[in-house]
Order: sequence, then structure tokens, then C-alpha cells
Amino acid sequence: MLTDLVQIRRLGEKQRGENLRFRLHLKRHNFVERRLRRIAEKYEDEMDCTTCANCCRVATVTLAPRDVEKLARFLKIGRDQFLRQYTTEDPEEGLILRRTEQGCVFLDGNLCGVYEARPGTCDTFPHLVRAPGSLVSRMWGMVDRACYCPIVYNTLQEWKDEVGFRR
Repeated sequence: MLTDLVQIRRLGEKQRGENLRFRLHLKRHNFVERRLRRIAEKYEDEMDCTTCANCCRVATVTLAPRDVEKLARFLKIGRDQFLRQYTTEDPEEGLILRRTEQGCVFLDGNLCGVYEARPGTCDTFPHLVRAPGSLVSRMWGMVDRACYCPIVYNTLQEWKDEVGFRR
């Protein structure tokens, strides 16, 4: 498994067009989602995300109302204080967690300071195995994630082989 983040970024960017074509390939062809799920599970099991935490450094975290309530309770502060202190409104993504120079406001080294109450999108990341919707519907985000997440990068590479995608 490739885990070098510099290489993953370089190769992910280089393969961006290929990954977009692969997304279309999955939409147009039949495949056994269960087999693809097993491949993704294998990489999720092999990777210790606390050795990486690149998603927390790179990606933004959108918040659902239930995330706001859960995090405010966890931090023992009111909802309004939580919103003022830890969130911002993004014109494209809506309500998101604030970011620092290091990434997510709750990132502490490679660990999440609110792990027990983390937002739903963090809990299901990288959205290969667990997330709402079909696998194909979630593929739109994988092209970008393949540039920073070792799990996504390696999974997509093996998926291409599994479904006979011509590179």
C-alpha cells in the first residue's frame, strides 16, 4: 500500500482525468459492489489513520444540525457559543468547522480532540464503505480524495483492476 503523502498527491493529481473516466465507467457498467466494498475495507483495516490525519489537514468538515448539538454538548457549551467559536459559513459548503493553519480546529497533532463526538462526515470518512447513497453516487468526491487519502488512492487503483478498467 502506498502511504507516502507526497507521492499520493502527485499521482492523484496526475490521475485526476483517469479517475474521472473511471467514475463514468462505474456509472455505465455493471459491477459487484460487494467485491469493491471488500477491497475498500481491506485498505481501511490496513491504514491507521492516526499516523496520517491528512484528511483533517486538507478537507473541510460540513456540519449537520445534529453535529452542532452533539459537539456543543460534548464541549459543555451552548449551541450559539459553539457556532460562534468553532464554525464558519462557507458560500459553497454551508456550515463548516473552522480551520487553523494546521487544518481542522479540533486537530491535535494527528488526533481528533472531539473524536467521541466527531461529526457524521468524519465518522464515515473516507466514504468508500460507510456513507449515505450508492457507491457510484459517492464517487464524485473520490477524485479529490485520491489526492490526499492513502485509503482512497489505493482503493481506486485496485478497483480499476477489479472491474477491468482500461487506463
